[in-house]
Amino acid sequence: METKRYFVELSYDGTNYHGWQIQPNAVSVQECLDKALSTYFRQQVASLGCGRTDTGVHATQFFAHIDLVGVNERQLLNATTGVNALLPYSIAVHRIFEVAAVAHARFDATARAYHYYLHFRKNPFKVNRSWLYKGKLNVEQMNKAAELLLGQKDFSCFSKSNTQTFTNNCNISYAKVEQQADGLVFTIKADRFLRNMVRAIMGTLVMVGEGVIEAEHLTDIIASKNRSNAGQSVPACGLFLTSVVYPYVESD
Repeated sequence: METKRYFVELSYDGTNYHGWQIQPNAVSVQECLDKALSTYFRQQVASLGCGRTDTGVHATQFFAHIDLVGVNERQLLNATTGVNALLPYSIAVHRIFEVAAVAHARFDATARAYHYYLHFRKNPFKVNRSWLYKGKLNVEQMNKAAELLLGQKDFSCFSKSNTQTFTNNCNISYAKVEQQADGLVFTIKADRFLRNMVRAIMGTLVMVGEGVIEAEHLTDIIASKNRSNAGQSVPACGLFLTSVVYPYVESD
């Protein structure tokens, strides 16, 4: 029987997972998804994600590709409902659809976007979904620094060391901090991201907002390519992967 490739679009609350990728002796989103898919389609399924999110990081949009043998039209039609019934409430599949045999969830993505949320007052409804920051921040200065992120640059200063990447160059097309009710949201879009990059950038912008460093100093930090010159990584709870773009996938 013919093997066909499919994309799975999903979202998840990462609070109780050790990230997307399968880990030894730890529960991951990928492990839960693969088990549910394997049970529903009655064959061994191994997904490959559009990237990897760290422990506690969330995704409102995430894609993975899978290869299946002999799936009929009725199985595919009922797949979203069937797989969701096998998944915990913290993981939801939105659609499963056929793509070209060479389509790749990770390498074919042309853009990604993240949101990072923080709030200033204790709020039980934001636990594990936003960072409680006890202080004041100068948003205008943070945005001056954020503008210096734009463009194609080597962002080694915001990356975890010893990562298996061919290059640390990324092209950031949008970066802005906006006021929300009792908080802030930082939105960043790029063609690709390095491991821990968004949390390290946000930590550096917070330093600017606190007045610890000047906004213009961000240029020197980037040029240094040294992680120790940038700010500390902010907590994972406020980070959401919100968009993954492919040239051949229409938004639902």
